[in-house]
Amino acid sequence: MDRCVVLVDAGYLLGAAASLLAGEPARSRITVDHTTLVQGLRERAEADTQHPLLRIYWFDGAPDRVPQPEHRRLRVMPRVTVRLGALTRSDGRWAQKGVDAAMHAELTELARNRACSDIVLVTGDGDLLPGLMAAKEHGVAVHLWAVQAGDGDYNQSEDLVAEADERRVLDRTWITRAVRAKELNGICAPPPSPGPEIAAILSAPLPETAAAAAAAAAGRAADARPDAERNGTRPAAAAPCPGAERGGDAPAGRGVPTPKDLAGLGRPVGQGPQPAAAQSAATGPVTTPSATLRWSSDKGWVDRGAGNGLGEPPETASLPMLAQLTSAEQRWADREEDITTVGGDPFEVGQVFARRWTERITDSIHLQHLSTEYPRIPHRIDGELLRYAARFGLLAHKDDQIDEHDRYAIRAGFWREIDARTAAEHAPAGD
Repeated sequence: MDRCVVLVDAGYLLGAAASLLAGEPARSRITVDHTTLVQGLRERAEADTQHPLLRIYWFDGAPDRVPQPEHRRLRVMPRVTVRLGALTRSDGRWAQKGVDAAMHAELTELARNRACSDIVLVTGDGDLLPGLMAAKEHGVAVHLWAVQAGDGDYNQSEDLVAEADERRVLDRTWITRAVRAKELNGICAPPPSPGPEIAAILSAPLPETAAAAAAAAAGRAADARPDAERNGTRPAAAAPCPGAERGGDAPAGRGVPTPKDLAGLGRPVGQGPQPAAAQSAATGPVTTPSATLRWSSDKGWVDRGAGNGLGEPPETASLPMLAQLTSAEQRWADREEDITTVGGDPFEVGQVFARRWTERITDSIHLQHLSTEYPRIPHRIDGELLRYAARFGLLAHKDDQIDEHDRYAIRAGFWREIDARTAAEHAPAGD
């Protein structure tokens, strides 16, 4: 039948709302207007599914399964059915028992009996994954709703996100229509303004169609090996690697040359890297091969002079890491983007990391210091970049060897994004 059903895990919905508004998941820290909340759920469900509502199932825990005042208010509302599990106390903490099982049973029964065409799940628990998959097999479209997280930790199972047909985020603005945080004296605090960091996430368009997704994947694959990366050079907007001009002798097939590759390219004795144009016009010092390999695994060839002992100047060694530039709300938004938008291509992963880093630095001098180190990424930032890439299954052991090809692609994507940002900053006004 063309109608929708909403299954609400009250522990998740209200606990996440408390974390968002009050800074902790205790439901005693919030006050809820259940009439407004239920009406908001109904309107949102009917708008998303384009079908009328059949019923809202409200799953919650209660001591000895005895309805609490809020449950009594809810169960007499039109189109609302309350299902209670047990609420037990262990080690000073309350825990729900039987709620997940009840949601799983209701989900599968509704789908098996074809009682509805669309089911909206408001939950973050991965234990419902088998029920979600069973509902899809019976021809039901499953919509998964999340609550914006306030503490930086991702509050929804990645497996649920991947399996759902559609997904929405209930943001701070939506939540505060029916939920308010309490001050310690019990008075409700005014609703905080929504954080601008997650505007792009919350306003994201619907998922791409299969054709659009395929076209986007093809575009990313085409961009993953641009001319500048195939021959080891850098786009003209940023300072190129010494001696490595377009069509140069850097090894083919690698996005960024290794320190060993650079050792043979040479540089003017006693000088650091210079732009290619300046080198071609210079009549000064003779270029000789450099015997210094920075950050190489070959002991004895590592320059441990300045900075952090890895041959980095102090201004580069002290560049802020992405984690230092990221707030708790931004961490959640980053994770949301990683799970729902980022495909995991190595080149794309490097670009995403660089975009976030450049958007959050407050001093453009940091970007200039970073550019002078091309093609080497400063040690601390490079380690953080590779740890981020590992989330997507990159850098895994393949045939008992680390996949170096992925490392080159990740770093090439990083530098391509840095190049784009640097070019934008230095573009003449009006371009």
